[in-house]
Amino acid sequence: MTGREKFLYLLVGVGSLLVVASVIGYVLHRRVRGTTAQAVIDNMNQRIRAWWMMVAIFAFAFVLGKAATVVLFALVSFLALREFLTLTPTKPGDHRALSLAFFVLVPVQYWLIGIDWYGLFSVFIPVYGFVLLPSLTALSQETEGFLERSAKIQWGIMVAIYCISHVPALLLLRIPGYEGQNALLLFYLMLVVQMSDVLQYVFGKLLGKTKVAPIVSPSKTVEGFLGGAAAATALGAAMWWITPFTPLQSAGMAFVIVLMGFLGGLVLSAVKRSLGAKDWGTMIRGHGGMLDRMDSVAFAAPVFFHLTRYFFTE
Repeated sequence: MTGREKFLYLLVGVGSLLVVASVIGYVLHRRVRGTTAQAVIDNMNQRIRAWWMMVAIFAFAFVLGKAATVVLFALVSFLALREFLTLTPTKPGDHRALSLAFFVLVPVQYWLIGIDWYGLFSVFIPVYGFVLLPSLTALSQETEGFLERSAKIQWGIMVAIYCISHVPALLLLRIPGYEGQNALLLFYLMLVVQMSDVLQYVFGKLLGKTKVAPIVSPSKTVEGFLGGAAAATALGAAMWWITPFTPLQSAGMAFVIVLMGFLGGLVLSAVKRSLGAKDWGTMIRGHGGMLDRMDSVAFAAPVFFHLTRYFFTE
């Protein structure tokens, strides 16, 4: 079976699930009474609508090929970085560093993916960006809060550009016997991450009692995590046929994705709370901004990428 045939089968399967979920959501919206219950149903329906949009965008990028996928995630990084830095206080002396981040680091990082230059892609931001950005800020001679301002900018760049860029970087991997199918790994990663978030939310609402970190993220519960993690891991194992993994390896990879995604959501929730914000933005109705949807991906993508590269490439 070719990669395109696998993708079409997967797309039909996901589309069918979304149709069923949309019908259930519509029926529940019409029948459920009570403010609290209605709020839960509305949130679920917003998530389903967001999923329709996400699947449509990924299908479009898959059809157009690698260049479209790289451009898509470059735009995601640009928007996520803008949200992060919008909530982060800056001074006029930071403007040169910020301009470099938006108009040099974003396009160059993704250009390196486009030309398959893994060596420079892996060190461009952690090495060259790390030393150059604070140097530009230091030249402005605004020393008040210099460390805090520089650290916040570096954090935003690492999360929004470097970490997220590991999603399309999966296209760089040379996996024996898997040639021409790497785009399926992107879909696998995104599907496991997003389904884990949804399933943790559902299990948390149904069974959740023990809060993981009530101050940082009141909605995250131990029961929600365990139930969502188990279900998302099973889903990942069931999708082994679109990956270069065996069913057991696919389950292990899915569990790592789920765990890192959970930690990403928790950490970036802590960052939001420290900045006094509930959401990163308002781009996605009912779900905040781009970074609110990519926080789990930001932590899961680089770990998944390097595990796959270490164990499954030549």
